[in-house]
Amino acid sequence: MLVVIVLLVTVAMRVAIVTAVVYLLLPRGPLCLHCGIEMVPLRNRFFDRLLPVLQRRWCLECGWDGVVRRVRGAATRRRLPRLTPST
Repeated sequence: MLVVIVLLVTVAMRVAIVTAVVYLLLPRGPLCLHCGIEMVPLRNRFFDRLLPVLQRRWCLECGWDGVVRRVRGAATRRRLPRLTPST
């Protein structure tokens, strides 16, 4: 019985390590890896509820689509309007 428990723990630890490594290898944030433009999120109720820390995104510029990690308050490369001092 002890051998079965040790083998199950070993398999569970392997699954946990592989899951952590795959999560850390996923790109982070809303910017495209290839062109640096902000990607459009693809909504899917089932996927959003199943894995809330991941998000599917699609780049309109180069066509890349994939899964990225969600980041709160991610920086985007949007141009802000320049304010000219009024005299």
